[in-house]
Amino acid sequence: MVSASLVVRSDNAGDVFLAGPAVRAVAAGSDRVTVLAGPQGRAAAALLPGVDEVLEWRVPWIDATPDAVRRDDVDAVVDLLAGRRFDRALVLTSFHQSPLPMALLLRMAGVPWIGAISVDYPGSLLDLRHHVDEMLPEAERALSLAEAAGFRLPPGDTGALAVRRPLPDVNHLVPQEPYVVLHPGTSVPARAWPAERYGEACSLLLAAGRAVVVTGAPSESALTAAVAAPGAVDLGGRTGLAELAAVLERAEAVVVGNTGPAHLAAAVGTPVVSLFAPTVPAARWAPYRVPTVLLGDQHAACRDTRSTTCPFPGHPCLSSVGADDVVRAVREVAGDERWGPTAAGTGGRSSAWAR
Repeated sequence: MVSASLVVRSDNAGDVFLAGPAVRAVAAGSDRVTVLAGPQGRAAAALLPGVDEVLEWRVPWIDATPDAVRRDDVDAVVDLLAGRRFDRALVLTSFHQSPLPMALLLRMAGVPWIGAISVDYPGSLLDLRHHVDEMLPEAERALSLAEAAGFRLPPGDTGALAVRRPLPDVNHLVPQEPYVVLHPGTSVPARAWPAERYGEACSLLLAAGRAVVVTGAPSESALTAAVAAPGAVDLGGRTGLAELAAVLERAEAVVVGNTGPAHLAAAVGTPVVSLFAPTVPAARWAPYRVPTVLLGDQHAACRDTRSTTCPFPGHPCLSSVGADDVVRAVREVAGDERWGPTAAGTGGRSSAWAR
């Protein structure tokens, strides 16, 4: 049993949720687990089972809007980490990120054992230089590092995504009947389905007799208000992450792009209609281990570019998806006989996706 372990996952909330199985494996073999997260991932880290403490630092080589590199800032985080006296550290990254700058700081903080996935020669920075199949789903990629470090999930843990329980009571926020959640916001514009399409889907779902809840962060309140047709519940800016998890858990399906709430929906076991722009591979980033229908042209010209803003006029990978495609996909994943006969979407190139 390791006394004190550190897990580093420095980017957005969705990335942190996908690290959950790895964190639980580390927790099963440690007396205490700390997660070092960025500002966008801190709240997600606090929701992960097995986490005892969350530290925050905006990592200049990871964060999408990084601060300038300052010696006093680096010295402060090194001192913070040194004071925790960690026995082991795992640096979790995506395939395009290097763990070595963080490993250097951990060495400066006196961490005696460090593991990471790295294609670059690490010199004395890593004790474990792990190699993986880069097409693994992100959750399995992270878990494979934990396992290579000697950590194992406890008996009965299947390795699915999960959140800390209990979740808040949201009865006062949501309809009592079954409802569908629309989450129109995304972390980058290239992954966004047009707001007017979300609005059309909202109207079609309401016309089909389904209750609809529209969710979003405080910064997305104008967007959720534009999407929520008369009769829908607009929760834009009215939930924290734990409340959002509870809202998603009670939904019969969630319609969302490739962004954090898609992985939060997977963590609470809710089926997902995934409006997935192929700028990153769906094999790595699609919702994990829940019934999912993937919508969007996965062979579009933007495929694997990691673009944050669509480089092609008209956003063709997602503009091909119609509101009716989304409604059919919701019927498919909800599996509710009250919907009547179902059919796969056509214009949106609907495809089943479940693990």
